[in-house]
Amino acid sequence: MGGIACRAVRGIGALVAAALVVLGPAVVPAGAAPALPVDAPVPPPPDARALAALDPEPHPLPGVQSRVPCVRPARGGVIPGAPWGQQRLRFTDAWRFTRGAGQTVAVIDTGVSPHPRLAGRLVDGGDFVGRAGGLLDCDGHGTLVAGIIAAAPDPATGFVGVAPDARVLSIRQSSLTVSTTSPDGTAGTGGGNVDTLAEAIVRATRLGATVINVSEAACVPAAGAGPALAPLRAAVRAAVDADVVVVAAAGNAGSGACTQGADGQGAGQVVAPAWFGDDVLSVGYTRRDGLPSPLSLRGPWVSLSAPGSEIVSLDPAGPGVVDTVAPIGADRSVPIEGTSFAAPYVSGVVALVRARYPGLDARQVMARVTASADRPGGAPASGGAHDDAVGAGTVDPVAAVADVRPDEFTGDGPVSVSPAGAGRVDLSDGRDAHSGSRTVALAGSAAAMALLGGTGLIVLVARRARRSR
Repeated sequence: MGGIACRAVRGIGALVAAALVVLGPAVVPAGAAPALPVDAPVPPPPDARALAALDPEPHPLPGVQSRVPCVRPARGGVIPGAPWGQQRLRFTDAWRFTRGAGQTVAVIDTGVSPHPRLAGRLVDGGDFVGRAGGLLDCDGHGTLVAGIIAAAPDPATGFVGVAPDARVLSIRQSSLTVSTTSPDGTAGTGGGNVDTLAEAIVRATRLGATVINVSEAACVPAAGAGPALAPLRAAVRAAVDADVVVVAAAGNAGSGACTQGADGQGAGQVVAPAWFGDDVLSVGYTRRDGLPSPLSLRGPWVSLSAPGSEIVSLDPAGPGVVDTVAPIGADRSVPIEGTSFAAPYVSGVVALVRARYPGLDARQVMARVTASADRPGGAPASGGAHDDAVGAGTVDPVAAVADVRPDEFTGDGPVSVSPAGAGRVDLSDGRDAHSGSRTVALAGSAAAMALLGGTGLIVLVARRARRSR
């Protein structure tokens, strides 16, 4: 976990050894400028045989045993208020439409600790590391991710998850706190690989997840990526075909085998699951200044971005919230940062969109979220070249639920729009609300009622609100 960054999952075999990162500390050499990968290969078609070979029933890793103690409770520190990312995204304004009720977001990670802010909405999805189940989070990473997605409001700070009425399905798939012993006697530090990640995705799909969050990344040489990643590729496609939206971190430079420098993103590397293009919403991360972090891996597969620095979320070892965590093996706490924590912002927004527009399938939801993103410089997401750092731009929760898209209308009106105001909350205190976005939310309801008559107006208002921000 990196400063604290995205999680890397260990790979299998020589090709992907130490590759699957629950994205760890990311360090860029001084003066190294992030560059873009050149001639990135296209992932091969999914292999049905690779999918059939997966075992989606939870099972422990070979020879797994505890290696180091679990993450400690947070020490001291005062969090002054709601985090900047929450204020910047204004997702509380989107709650005039929905808070994500009826959606199940699978967090495939290090497990999620039972926390008061997730009470009644946290489900054990199983354990692919040991036998403890999905509600053990020794690393602390998965609880942070889940909090960003769905935490109930914390009255002391104002911190809240994007979709506080959504359920969280926790599947424990990786951990740096364990050691393993393979059948040939080879010892390993940390548990989780691309095959168990694929199995966890299949399991989440079978358990009814509508969104899957993967804050992990496997950076592997492009030359052999197709065969090495075939099970993961097949599992992701199967999820999308089953109407599940998969959201994945784009990866952090310095985590596991993931590199990025003046010569490009490593020597012919690809990052999975982000590499799987149209089957995944891949998320890079931005800082408070609105610029992409130099640690956020670039690539043609990056779909969009979200805040990923100075993160606040649920304490993995206590009842409160934290803005620092002591990584496994470290003797001091560090700020929480990385694409691991940008991805759950997008997963939360997807849950809001799915609750608001139940008639849209997974690919339509993905298209809505990217098309409504706040493009750098205010340009519409549909125009201009792809930005390999931030994709279509920064996720915009209000526009994602309020914009009216003509391609989603049928002869009978908009595609299955849920009742406006379902799950709404009172925003009269305006703590996180901007007047512009509140106008968008109200206009969105009117436009939906007026069908195509209000389309031009609402799109114009929404885009003006994003530019003015």
